Amino acid sequence: MNLQELFFVAVGLSMDALAISLCKGLSVGKVQKKHMIITGLWFGGSQAIMPLIGYLLGINFQSFVESIDHWITFILLGMIGLNMIRESREEAKKLNASFSAKVMFPLAIADSIDALAAGVTFAFMDVNIIPAVLLIGTITCVLSALGVKLGSKFGEKYKSKAEILGGIILITMGTLTLLQDLGVL
Repeated sequence: MNLQELFFVAVGLSMDALAISLCKGLSVGKVQKKHMIITGLWFGGSQAIMPLIGYLLGINFQSFVESIDHWITFILLGMIGLNMIRESREEAKKLNASFSAKVMFPLAIADSIDALAAGVTFAFMDVNIIPAVLLIGTITCVLSALGVKLGSKFGEKYKSKAEILGGIILITMGTLTLLQDLGVL
């Protein structure tokens, strides 16, 4: 996976965090810089750690699944992408306006489960994991921090669009991986 492809995967993975951040901004009303920083660090950190964990799990099973790794990548990224699109259609839940660890930790973990699955696919694709997790974490941190600010201004209007875009990006990346490994592209 080259840097450009990795960038698009990072943006796709960060769309759930962006959507939650938009809602956090809506729930808090008057946003302070500390709200943006806290949100960015929680979501950026979890989105960086989870693919690393997934990668470490994936490399342990790589030899068993090398012949079908492109199918695993296609299926996992496709399922993550479809789930993001499905979630964009659901009624938004009102988020707690608190930025405490008790509130942010479960949000960050729940949001980054898809990044864990992406990390498993990285192991099959021989992705250089350190730059990958740094890029994913940084992009998610920045977009999440901005999402809080934008959420206070624009609210729910863009939440579902962000999730749809993220889903489409991940499905596209999974499909391209499959087509490349099958020799179609």
